[in-house]
Amino acid sequence: MPVPITDMPRAQRPRERLCALGPQALSDGELLALLLGQGKRGASAVELALALLAEFGGVSGLASARPEELSRHCGVGTAKAATIIAAFQLAARARTDPAPAAPLLRAADVARAAWPLFSGARVERLLVLVCDARNRLRRSVFVAEGAIDEVAVPVREILNTVLRHDGRAFALVHNHPSGDPAPSLDDRRASSVLAAAAQTVGLRFLDHVVLAGEDWRRAAPLEEMTS
Repeated sequence: MPVPITDMPRAQRPRERLCALGPQALSDGELLALLLGQGKRGASAVELALALLAEFGGVSGLASARPEELSRHCGVGTAKAATIIAAFQLAARARTDPAPAAPLLRAADVARAAWPLFSGARVERLLVLVCDARNRLRRSVFVAEGAIDEVAVPVREILNTVLRHDGRAFALVHNHPSGDPAPSLDDRRASSVLAAAAQTVGLRFLDHVVLAGEDWRRAAPLEEMTS
């Protein structure tokens, strides 16, 4: 019979061990159990956490899981799935918080700032990096998500996102889950359209980068390719 966490000696419970010894002392299953809060009928929170880690192939697999995949697991549900997703997203944001904010001067700076936010992504996603007048990163906002290798470029939403967050400049980043970072003709057309649209509302379009695994490429506007 599984032993509920509340029936464990206090010194062995994950929460008490974290407070006494620090989070480094806890296993992946114990840390996840704290997020879950409680288990399910016949299984403690730790046992449920270990089952989730086994199903998704460890922490990295769990980090890339979608909410509907998590909520289908018996004992998880929508609320716990949202808690897990939120925890991984906060961790990703913590890794990218600039202190102090470094300016995005080159395409490599754009790629470096965006990479952690695409960790484990299995579908194509579109990210806007909102910058101030000195090209320092203010906010990172996903504005679209699509099927593999297919995501629309919502020009109006991108510009509104930059203006809504008091940006003066912005860069665009999207991923190619296929693993090929080579920008398509449509990617380059999108860069041209965004550069022109940004100019009409007084914004600066910095760059457009395509990520694929550990590699990246610039999606240069068509004008650069023909000049």
